Amino acid sequence: MLQHNGGSLRGVLSTAKQLHHLEQPRLWLLALHGSELLWVSDYEQAWAQHLPAPRRHQYLRSRGHLRRQVGALLKLPVHEVPLHSPPGEAPRLPEGYGHVSLSHSKDQLLLSWSPWPIGVDLEWHQRAIQAELLARRFFPPQEWDRLQSLSPGERQAAVLESWVCKEAAIKWQRGSLASDLRHWCWNANLQQLQHLQQGWQPACQMQLRNGWLCAVVGEAAEQGIWG
Repeated sequence: MLQHNGGSLRGVLSTAKQLHHLEQPRLWLLALHGSELLWVSDYEQAWAQHLPAPRRHQYLRSRGHLRRQVGALLKLPVHEVPLHSPPGEAPRLPEGYGHVSLSHSKDQLLLSWSPWPIGVDLEWHQRAIQAELLARRFFPPQEWDRLQSLSPGERQAAVLESWVCKEAAIKWQRGSLASDLRHWCWNANLQQLQHLQQGWQPACQMQLRNGWLCAVVGEAAEQGIWG
């Protein structure tokens, strides 16, 4: 069951009014670590106690940052942001508050809010990956065929871009890497994503920001406002 972790009916009504003026996704690329104090709920504090120390810190910082950004956007105190985000689950807001997604890698955190379902992912643009192995094993044949025409260096960059897009798409659909990765196809020439089973073709926006490859998937992704 979705728990509000604070907030009130009055907050829901006032927030619903605010959403009429928020017609574009919002995105934030932030340093995950820092010394500033970030508020998290009692639920999040309790959940965090069951995590290993490095994971606990990462979890609390990411949820604290998300609460702060969403609260400022929706004009809510951080303790009234009705975020439900247990470890290992996609963060959620109740109906009327919009949609959120987050991704972290090393010391960076990518956060998003949108009036519509949204998914984001990020990776360092020079991350070393086993591009050919990943593509052969997890990418659909038509995408692998296109990748074979590239040089090894170009293929490395193309596979990483595709992977980041697909992770964002899976968050957008609320799916899982295990069951959905092989069904997503990324056409780099058209900058187009497609789910080969369901036929979905959500908007996908790729940006390189400060060396980080950021993917945003969902309605109006190309209109996202970066904060």
